[in-house]
Amino acid sequence: MSQTTLPNTDIETALAEAKEAYVARNPRSLARYIEASAVLPGGNTRTVLHYAPFPLAMERGAGCRLWDMEGREYIDFLGEYTAGIYGHSHPVIRAAVDGALNGGINFGASNITEARFARAICERFGLERVRLANTGTEANLLAISVARIFTKRPKVMVFDGGYHGAVFGFIGGGSPINAPFDYVVAPYNDIAATQALIARHGPELAAVVLEPMLGSGGCIPALPDFLHMIRAETSRVGALMILDEVMTSRLAPGGLQSVRGVKPDLTTFGKYIGGGMSFGAFGGRADIVDLFDPTRADALPHAGTFNNNVLTMAAGLAGLTQIYTPEAALALNARGDALRDRLNAACAAAGAKLQFTGLGSMLAVHTTRRPIITPADAAMGDQKLKELFFFDMLAAGIWLARRGMMTLCLPIGDAECDRLVAAVEEFLSTRASLLAAAG
Repeated sequence: MSQTTLPNTDIETALAEAKEAYVARNPRSLARYIEASAVLPGGNTRTVLHYAPFPLAMERGAGCRLWDMEGREYIDFLGEYTAGIYGHSHPVIRAAVDGALNGGINFGASNITEARFARAICERFGLERVRLANTGTEANLLAISVARIFTKRPKVMVFDGGYHGAVFGFIGGGSPINAPFDYVVAPYNDIAATQALIARHGPELAAVVLEPMLGSGGCIPALPDFLHMIRAETSRVGALMILDEVMTSRLAPGGLQSVRGVKPDLTTFGKYIGGGMSFGAFGGRADIVDLFDPTRADALPHAGTFNNNVLTMAAGLAGLTQIYTPEAALALNARGDALRDRLNAACAAAGAKLQFTGLGSMLAVHTTRRPIITPADAAMGDQKLKELFFFDMLAAGIWLARRGMMTLCLPIGDAECDRLVAAVEEFLSTRASLLAAAG
């Protein structure tokens, strides 16, 4: 690690020094940021990628590595927020995309790959029907919309700390840009309170939408009893259960729902299933999804120029059937569990207010010792200390999300995991006085 802050430096000084060193190391990214700010609001077109004083810009990637504009190398422990499970330019994905390009794109017609891809998704995740889209946001928007039409009810239950796409953000309770549905915001992992809210709003409740593990909200798994209660209560009041597995479908061969033994009415997908291309999907019960069957007199419309684009169809089919097989899913998630155990063992041995949550190949860092069951628990962490962790990891050549989220891609092996553990152990040593405070 290239920082030289003294062990007894206070957090404000340590963070200022880390940022000063960051600015000095990255003049080209700073210049790119200034240039971009002339045409993009804040030099940005994807909010999650921005952080102060300015974000790094990457020039290229290969396998599980990235190189920034200064030519500095990083191990990619972000994995494009779960979408980059295949690493950068996987040869099988590249061959599939090249083949699709050679055959022409933008047909404006059905193509020979979409049904094969849809069948692979249905068989993998136990769906009766599936509809394809471009993003997880679209998938959730369509799933919620059809739930309201199917049930003839207006209200949608979501959870504090949940995130279901650009217009469905509930971290901190909600966002002014959210789609204007009639929301009931419930407390995640609170069985009694959520059960009471379902009972109170039952006659008007179209659907309960949740992630079986909060992704953007801090990699906080849902309690199994919490999931089973929601399944039972939605069935009792006639509402639909929608599981957002845009991120978590990677955590087991049949998605996290298969591990938890919960069968929702609808599931939404995105991210890695498109082979690294733009992708979304929703599927489940035939009687619900068949409302989009265009041969019906009362069919719902579902437009989308690129819903069946040949690049995503080819890349997604290759990825799901040739690369991220059930065996590969089990192996990657076992690697992630072992890595998280090593990291938490190091934190415990140091007595530090630092821990890693998550399941399988998804993990997030939190700067508190308290057990993390809810987003409120995670919010109790020291945010400045988490920011310092981020900048120290960058200095050590570890690429991760500013909020502390990390995911494993398939090319990550023992050597890369050892590098991450070593970087965290150095952080625990160098910042020991800051990590020893109560919290």
